[in-house]
Amino acid sequence: MYNEVYDVWKKERENSELQPLSKDFYVLLAGYVKKIREETRMLDEKTAKARLIKRELRNARRLIRALVQLRFEKIFQATTQGRIISPEVLTAEEERLCGEMLPLAESFQDFLKGILHGRTSKGEVAKERSRIVLVRFLKDMPAVIGSDMKTYGPFKSEDIGTMPVENANVLVKQGIAAKIELE
Repeated sequence: MYNEVYDVWKKERENSELQPLSKDFYVLLAGYVKKIREETRMLDEKTAKARLIKRELRNARRLIRALVQLRFEKIFQATTQGRIISPEVLTAEEERLCGEMLPLAESFQDFLKGILHGRTSKGEVAKERSRIVLVRFLKDMPAVIGSDMKTYGPFKSEDIGTMPVENANVLVKQGIAAKIELE
């Protein structure tokens, strides 16, 4: 398993985009760390095998910490820049965290815009956030997790669908969808 972790970390480090991981990657990783920890408790600390296993655990922890930090930074950067992250590249845990991060990043951006326009109130923004809007898709789009933690899509070009206003705003900015205003 150590070699797999190393390969995943190396691939993640060498690519600017988030690399796909299996949905249960972190569950397997936690099991691996637990197994090594249990092995170290069973061995006499003076043996070469015990020292090797302890070194493997120390190196694995270092790699895991670097991998998780790197993926978090990529997810955070994409979220704050308003880019949609495909659920296919996220683990189950990252999907949940990403859904929690999106409203925070958007609130921060709204706060910044308000300051730059001379105000700090979020009254209108708060009302807008709770809305679901109708959009027409200009391009094909895979399924995404909305800010309300529901799955939306996949959509084909010219499909019409609903989604939270904050997600729709991101798609409009990227030229993927257009809002449909109802009168």
